[in-house]
Amino acid sequence: MMQKQYAGSDQRDAVGVKQRIERFEDLIAWQKARKLAAEVYRATSSGPIARDFELRGQLRDAAVSTMSNIAEGYERGSDNEFHYFLGISKASCAELRSELYVAWDVGYFSETRFRDLYSQALEVGRVVSGLRASVDRRRKAKNTSRTRQPHT
Repeated sequence: MMQKQYAGSDQRDAVGVKQRIERFEDLIAWQKARKLAAEVYRATSSGPIARDFELRGQLRDAAVSTMSNIAEGYERGSDNEFHYFLGISKASCAELRSELYVAWDVGYFSETRFRDLYSQALEVGRVVSGLRASVDRRRKAKNTSRTRQPHT
């Protein structure tokens, strides 16, 4: 079976051993985004925010979009598309952070809850950004190697 070869197709586990990425579920960025989405769902399931259907929906949509765009980009099978979808994922994560401010400002979240969700979203954004930079380096390396090949 052929494995997708993306920059970032190897990542290190908790003890520094390289792990092969064979599916989107193996990506640390997707794993962290998944945990964040679950936390957002839990945080918006009760209290006054549960009755604010619009803001609750926007928070949930942005969280799910963050993880889903990582998966979709990975499965598209090209570095260009993966890079593009990682950009969408990062933007969705920024949207989530912005919406968290609204929820905190109107009193739906305590400062502790806000800071916890916000710090998780920042971390997801950083990891997605790092993965995106890695994919971009790979794209540039491929383009450079293509232009250097002699014509036959």
